[in-house]
Amino acid sequence: MNYYVQAIRKYAVFSGRARRSEYWYFALFNFIFVIVAAVLDNVLHDTFTLQGQSLMYGYVYLLYALFVFLPGLAVLVRRLHDIGKSGWFFFIVLIPIAGAIWLLVLLFKDSQPGENQYGPNPKGIGNYSEVDQVGEHLQPQ
Repeated sequence: MNYYVQAIRKYAVFSGRARRSEYWYFALFNFIFVIVAAVLDNVLHDTFTLQGQSLMYGYVYLLYALFVFLPGLAVLVRRLHDIGKSGWFFFIVLIPIAGAIWLLVLLFKDSQPGENQYGPNPKGIGNYSEVDQVGEHLQPQ
């Protein structure tokens, strides 16, 4: 739940990096809240109708979806940054079937170790290479 709240707090922050757990916990809790919103719409009999048929969604779902659109997009972009890809790489989903599968594979990929062009590794792994710095002061200049 902390990662979900953290993503909401970074409402429209598209810079930096987000670890796998931050993205997937946000996705999990978002999925749960979407189901709750849809059930609430049905309980309140406040669903939209399309060509005479009642849809599963209503105003509660619509308000929730509008509220989490930007944080969801921002955490997705930060997740892509974490693996070294640009946020624009999201548009790979426009390629039918293969694009969505490739994006899913990227979202499951582990963080790039150390710093990349988008910032330090949020896990802290590889950010500082103390081993490379051992004995540096002994080298002639």
